[in-house]
Amino acid sequence: MKTVLPLLVCLLVLSACGPLSMYYREGESVARMQSETTECRVDALKDVPVNNQVRQSPPVYWPGRSYCDSRGRCYRTPGWWEPGNIYTVDVNKGLRNNVEAQCMAQKGFRPISLPPCKSGVKSRVPAVRTTTLPPISSESCFVKFKDGSFQIITPGQAS
Repeated sequence: MKTVLPLLVCLLVLSACGPLSMYYREGESVARMQSETTECRVDALKDVPVNNQVRQSPPVYWPGRSYCDSRGRCYRTPGWWEPGNIYTVDVNKGLRNNVEAQCMAQKGFRPISLPPCKSGVKSRVPAVRTTTLPPISSESCFVKFKDGSFQIITPGQAS
């Protein structure tokens, strides 16, 4: 347990460092974007339902080892098979994501992904959650708040 806890903490910290992926339309309210996204996800799930398939990766053969003793007699240990891992795949996930993206495109949104802001950028701007999607550029980044909301920052522009 002592070794698992630090690993979990590291994973949580790293997951907070990932990009913010969302649908974007300049000037649209965040609440409206979230509502439209949910609507499109629900519609896509109705049109392209989950289709989980159980699969197994191929088994792996580990050959035995050869070794020789001090008298010059050599021996070989037997090899063994390690069964493949069993996992589940939703074979409709890609199509469902495409249907969702098409639905959002019809509503005027496009997918974007913003990197997290560096601490130097965060410290120069007052922390205010974004309620209306601002103009963005290749310099834009985001700050995520504990309640799940976020702030989009574009250096050089007034927030």
